[in-house]
Amino acid sequence: MLRRLLGALGLAVLIAGSSVAISQTAPSTAVATFGSGCFWCTESDFDKVAGVVDTTSGFMGGTLANPSYDMVVTGKTGYVEVVRITYDPSKVTYQRLLDVYWRNVDPFDAAGQFCDKGNHYRPVIFAHTPEQKKLADESKVAKAKELAAKFKFPVVVSIEEAMPFTAAEAYHQDFYKKNPGHYNRYRTGCGRDARLEKVWAKPITN
Repeated sequence: MLRRLLGALGLAVLIAGSSVAISQTAPSTAVATFGSGCFWCTESDFDKVAGVVDTTSGFMGGTLANPSYDMVVTGKTGYVEVVRITYDPSKVTYQRLLDVYWRNVDPFDAAGQFCDKGNHYRPVIFAHTPEQKKLADESKVAKAKELAAKFKFPVVVSIEEAMPFTAAEAYHQDFYKKNPGHYNRYRTGCGRDARLEKVWAKPITN
């Protein structure tokens, strides 16, 4: 009886130890936040990237509590339309997310993006950690060198420290899925993909 009890106890300890080991090695998630104009489009761009767990459209950069979409689009709140990206670092690196970001932004327009103008549409990378800041700064320098041979304009994407994030209203989330006709007409009419192809001279892929 004692031997059976000790055996059961040992098995329980082994299982518990295995559970701890599994929980310690399980991949965690990280967060990145990017502004590249209309957050419907930014969300659509990053949902295509393998390793991205979740995308949420919202606002960052201002100081008002609980800003609404109607408040932000006045362009007077300091907030920017952004997408908060939750990703699995074991499947996609922050550097890869930066590469996708640059491919989906007009790096020369600080006054907005594509047909959308105003401070709330300005392009910005919000860094959540010193490592993100370092990589973002390096990527900006690299992209400026890459584009210098073709364009004489400076790269004006801002790199800033992340601030509190406020999610946009529910109807903005996954808008491109909920209202594909409206979304596609908007994206085409805004000239987003045409401008991206002109700047980056590559197929529209992620």
